[in-house]
Amino acid sequence: MMTAGSNKAFWRWASLLIRVGLGALFVYMGLAKALHPEEFLKLIREYDVIRNPLFINALAASLPWFEVFCGVLLVLGVAVRGSAFVLVAMLIPFSLLVAWRAAAIASQTGMAFCAVKFDCGCGAGEVFICNKLAENCLLLLASILLLAGHGRSAALSYEVWRDKSGFGQRAGTSRKNASKNQEIPT
Repeated sequence: MMTAGSNKAFWRWASLLIRVGLGALFVYMGLAKALHPEEFLKLIREYDVIRNPLFINALAASLPWFEVFCGVLLVLGVAVRGSAFVLVAMLIPFSLLVAWRAAAIASQTGMAFCAVKFDCGCGAGEVFICNKLAENCLLLLASILLLAGHGRSAALSYEVWRDKSGFGQRAGTSRKNASKNQEIPT
């Protein structure tokens, strides 16, 4: 039976593992695309959503490094909520595009939706689309959990700025002394 203290410790460790795991996954997937930009560019073109060649080339060159950057921030525990927000903002449209393309392939070939298999551009090669969409839902849930503030206790930036001595406080602000309930100017 879990007590309140052990439940809190469980969530602290679980959110740490989620944060580091999610960050490591985005570093790996981003590098897989960044190291083979021509292949990633071809995969983006297969979606036939963006027509401007300059924009497609810029997207293919920058998006993988952006994923790597967000992943590194998550692993290090810096700007966790901001990085999680960016991942949510990327995962939703990417998942919708993958589902849209899979539905188009399924309707053209007469295949069942879950039988559709193609390289979606995620960096993992050819995948069954239902599995990919389920994976993206789990990644989205993990990102939302981090966005909600879980995973901060072991984050580098949180550990630095939550110092009880007032280090990191903005000038002119005050904090209350919890034991005496007095306001202490900083």
